Amino acid sequence: MAPQTESHHHRSTTKILQKPFKSRHATKSYIKELTKGKTERVTGSRKTPHQQVMSKIDRRNQAKQIRQIKHKENVKSTSVFAGHDGAPRVIAVLPLCEDCDAAAAIQKLNQSVIPDSDLPVDGPLRVRVERFGQNVLYVPVKRDLVAAMNACRVADFIVFLLSPDQEVGEDGEQLIRAIESQGVSNVLTMVQYLDSIQPPKKQPQVVASLKSYINHFFPNQDKVHSVDSDRECANVIRSLSTTTPKGVVWREDRSWMLVEDVQWPESQDESSAHGGAILTGVVRGKGLKADRLLQVGDWGHFQIEKITDASLPTSRKRKADEMTVDEGERRKVLETPDEDQDDLDELAPYDEAMVDLDDLPGPEAPSERKGVLLDDHHYFSDEDQGMPPPPKKLPKGTSNYQSAWFLGDDMSDVCSSDSEPDEPMDSNIDVSMSAASLPQDEPLPTVHQGEATETTPSEYPQSEAFLNPSPTDEAQELAAYRSSRKTSAEEDLEFPDEIELHPNVLARERLSRYRGLRSLKTSPWDTTEDKPHQPQDYDRLLRIPDYKSARKTAVREALVGGVPAGKRVSIRLRNVPLSLQKSHNPCEPLSAFSFLRHEHKRTVINTTITLPSSASEPLASKSSLLIQIGSRRFLINPLFSQSGNTPND
Repeated sequence: MAPQTESHHHRSTTKILQKPFKSRHATKSYIKELTKGKTERVTGSRKTPHQQVMSKIDRRNQAKQIRQIKHKENVKSTSVFAGHDGAPRVIAVLPLCEDCDAAAAIQKLNQSVIPDSDLPVDGPLRVRVERFGQNVLYVPVKRDLVAAMNACRVADFIVFLLSPDQEVGEDGEQLIRAIESQGVSNVLTMVQYLDSIQPPKKQPQVVASLKSYINHFFPNQDKVHSVDSDRECANVIRSLSTTTPKGVVWREDRSWMLVEDVQWPESQDESSAHGGAILTGVVRGKGLKADRLLQVGDWGHFQIEKITDASLPTSRKRKADEMTVDEGERRKVLETPDEDQDDLDELAPYDEAMVDLDDLPGPEAPSERKGVLLDDHHYFSDEDQGMPPPPKKLPKGTSNYQSAWFLGDDMSDVCSSDSEPDEPMDSNIDVSMSAASLPQDEPLPTVHQGEATETTPSEYPQSEAFLNPSPTDEAQELAAYRSSRKTSAEEDLEFPDEIELHPNVLARERLSRYRGLRSLKTSPWDTTEDKPHQPQDYDRLLRIPDYKSARKTAVREALVGGVPAGKRVSIRLRNVPLSLQKSHNPCEPLSAFSFLRHEHKRTVINTTITLPSSASEPLASKSSLLIQIGSRRFLINPLFSQSGNTPND
């Protein structure tokens, strides 16, 4: 076999043409699917036209801008806590069980980061945590509903204390639901006296059971910490010092503060029951304005006289002149009210609200038509004289039941065909249309027994005469009838919408102020007739045509001006009752909230109230209730109706 000769070939070039990747989009099966009308499914496709035209670089730039904006917001929200003179993080420690001790828990938390500290906890305690560079204000809370709500509405963090061997109970569960309804920022859960559970291998089971219970109310709770462990207490302090409080919506829309000190006037005039009080604290939320009213706990709302600086003195060594200048700067006036300051009047001025009823235009003038109004129709009106309809021409032998089916205009043809032509009409029957007598007062028509009125005898008997009993007999019959009926309570249950009138009482007089509606939700309400009967101060209430627009305007106004948040200030109030000095307890937390514009005005509102599942009986209308809206509490007697938004609200 001859050897094979190798063919000569040139050296390949450095450019190598890679074989293109043959994806599924280039196969014949994909082309068949396109011809069948199937569309390609692309996962993660951008939907909006703006996203479709954005390139990869633009999308990266947009994501970077979003991160920068979130970082600026986070820095701004935590800037009030930064620095040595920053606002303290308010931590409310609330025991949910009877054997839990809030003061002992605060001591353990404080000693985990400051070992040598042994400060008494008889009220709010402010501590500087140098390890994390934060100020912390502990607020021990009692197992009382009002005290717990007062402390938790100004707290940045709430620490719930649980017991390993005692249940929370109804009182503790009521505290949790009330705080959750009021609004809660950040929550941490700790168990106290866990080391008392023996043997130690049962402790994880107890912690898992407590975690399952607290997750029913706060699902975001990942762990239940132990107060007896120093390591877990230090981790709790780390979380409290580094976590950004998420806040409460209604609280962050206005300026608020936790009052640290209250100063009363030194020289009190015995003849005067009011005086000035000075509240000291750190401004939180929005900027504090001197023109707005200030709600102080349950004391009420007051006007602000002035706002001065109350920064804490620094511990650095300075010269005497520098200390003097610093002392003057700390007491300088930051803001004073002007002519735009809100007044304390809850109602509109009386002169502007009064409107004479005679000056109202025609469509708004109250109707003088008396009677019962039911959906634009008057019953028992004065225009209806109450006279019975005139008698009709009826053929002989027609009963009262049959007469209701005959119309008066068509009776001439009926009478001419059924009656004898030569027989005259009975002269005792008055056919005048303007007769004033009643039909039961007229004599019955004479009917001869032997004379047939029709081809066949009538099957209806002769009508009986109406007997008018005497008043005595009628009263006896009515009393007997009432005695034979059921009791009044059973009648009310059987006929709840019916009323019984006395025989001597006219319905149009008894029901003259009654206004009936087929549906309180859909029927139009005519309120012009009720103006003479409405309360005297009803026209002086605040009326808001567009609530959403008014609310946005008030909230935007609070964003501009005022003393910025994080500043420690002293607020001097006007006309504070001096009797509050005796009832004020410095060991209990006191809060102050600034009102928005028009927030203190009195108006009519509609709220939705939901009964808990544990309620055994429904709540009756006009029952006395204590309701809390924002930072204020009111004693109300509400009228309940079906929930929903209607034009009549």
